[in-house]
This record gives sequence, C-alpha cells and structure tokens, in this order.
Amino acid sequence: MGVAAGPIRVVVAKPGLDGHDRGAKVIARALRDAGMEVIYTGLHQTPEQVVDTAIQEDADAIGLSILSGAHNTLFARVLELLKERDAEDIKVFGGGIIPEADIAPLKEKGVAEIFTPGATTTSIVEWVRGNVRQAAV
Repeated sequence: MGVAAGPIRVVVAKPGLDGHDRGAKVIARALRDAGMEVIYTGLHQTPEQVVDTAIQEDADAIGLSILSGAHNTLFARVLELLKERDAEDIKVFGGGIIPEADIAPLKEKGVAEIFTPGATTTSIVEWVRGNVRQAAV
C-alpha cells in the first residue's frame, strides 16, 4: 500500500455472525463526515472478504465491529491474512463488546486500538487521524 495522497481510506466491517450493525454505520458515517473515504462491507463478512476488500480498495485501515464474542478469533485471522498477503501496513482497529481482559492480548497480536462501548465518535475520528498514515500528515 504505502503512503498515499488524498483522504485516509478505511474499510469498516462486521465480520462473523453479528446481525446488529448500527454502531458500525455510525462510525462509518463519522469517519466519512470527517473527510475520510469509507468502504462499509455490510454484515456477515468473513475475514478473507474483509482483507480482500481492504487490499482491493487500497485501504489505510480496517475497522472491525464485533459484538458476537468472537473478537479473539476474528481479529487474529484478519491480522494473519494481512501478513500472508504482505499488507501489514494496513492498520487494524476495532470495537464492540470486548472484555477489558482481552484488550491487551489483542494489542499484543497487532490490533492498533480497541474502542469499547461509550467511546465517542470524536475520539475514534481523532485516533484514526493521529494514527493512520502518520507519514502522510
């Protein structure tokens, strides 16, 4: 991917069996309203579909919304696929119902940031602006 000109590009995805995507849509809209290009993948995406989309769209980041409890498996698989496809420069962040005890291990695996319920859209937008494609700023 590398450092690109233009707006930050973020894939927002709902991997797994989650059927509730209101939060993901709110985040997608907030990022878009902040001037970023957002690709929303919709519900029930596999990690493979999410990574394929991110690579095809030349995304700078992937934002995963996970409410199902499968966060450890889904984040790990997305990170593994990015590594396999030489796309580790795509930052992965996410949020949802993720227990506090799981956040540090997810970050150790390579998840850049986790937002839990109550995080504001402003804090997420600011984090993306400050941590994605820093070299382009």
